[in-house]
Amino acid sequence: MTTTHATLVIGATGTTGSRTVARLVGAGHRVRAASRRATPVPGAEPVAFDWYRPGTHAAALAGTDRVYLVPPVGDPEPAAVMLPFLRRARAAGVHRAVLLSASAIPRGGPAAGKVHEALPGIFGQWAVLRPSWFMQNFTGEHTHATSIREEGVIRTATGGGRVAFVDAEDIAAVAARALTGPDAPGTDLVLTGPEALGYDDIAATLTRVTGRPVRHHRLSFEQMRDRLATQLPREFASMLAGMDRAIAEGADARITGTVQRITNRPPHTFRDVLDRELVQEGRRPAETPAAAPTRRTVT
Repeated sequence: MTTTHATLVIGATGTTGSRTVARLVGAGHRVRAASRRATPVPGAEPVAFDWYRPGTHAAALAGTDRVYLVPPVGDPEPAAVMLPFLRRARAAGVHRAVLLSASAIPRGGPAAGKVHEALPGIFGQWAVLRPSWFMQNFTGEHTHATSIREEGVIRTATGGGRVAFVDAEDIAAVAARALTGPDAPGTDLVLTGPEALGYDDIAATLTRVTGRPVRHHRLSFEQMRDRLATQLPREFASMLAGMDRAIAEGADARITGTVQRITNRPPHTFRDVLDRELVQEGRRPAETPAAAPTRRTVT
C-alpha cells in the first residue's frame, strides 16, 4: 500500500518510534523519520526535529497528514512545547495524531496527561497509547539494562509490586494500526503484556536466561528519587520515583487485552523478548533451553 501524504514519526530513533517506522515502511507507507540530528532510518525520509526549536517544525510537517508523538524526554511539563506544535500541525493539514503516554498517567494528569486531555480538541482523529513499563528497559539502553550489564543489579522503589510489562514491538504494532487504520481509535489504549511480574521475578528470569546472577535491590522512595536526581531534573526524578511507589501499591499490575484486540495476536511475554533481543546482543546463547517466567493473572 502507498499513500500520497506521509506519516511524521517523532522520536524515530527511539524505542517505540524506530519500531513504528519499521512497521509503517514495511506496510508501504511513506514515513518522515524525525529526530534531532535527522538520523537516517531505513526506508524513511529523515528530517530534523527538536521540540525546543520551533524553527524545525514547519519543515518536518511538510507533506504529512498524521503524526506519532513521543513527548520530550525528561520534561515534567511537555504540554508547554507540545500544544503549540500540535495546533500548528493541525493548521498545516495533519488530521490524525497518536500520542505515546503511559499507563500510570491519566488524562489530565502530569506530564503527557495534559497533552492527552487537549488532543481531542485539536484533532478529529486521535488516539493515546498508554503502555505499561517497557520490557526493553532490561535489554536496551535504559538505566536498568546498564546496571544489569555492569553490576548484575536492578534498583527500584517498587518493593514487591508487580507490573504487566509490555514489549515495545507490541506498542509499535498498535501505533501503526492507530495511525493507518480506516478509523482512529478516538480513545486511550492501555497496553500491557500477558503477565504481571515483580522485579524479583524479572531478576530471576534474567539470571536463568543469561547465566549471570541478577538481583533486585529494593530502595525507598527517597533513595530512588535522590539517585535519579543525579541524572534528571529533581521534579522529574520525584515523579519517576513516585511511579515506583505506585507500582509497590499495585497501580501497574493490571492486564488488558488491548494488544490482542488491536493486532489480532497475543502480546509477547518477557521470555519472548529475552529470547529475541539477548540473542541479538550476544548475551544469551541461541541454544539455551527456555525456562518459563513466573506468571500471575490479573483481572
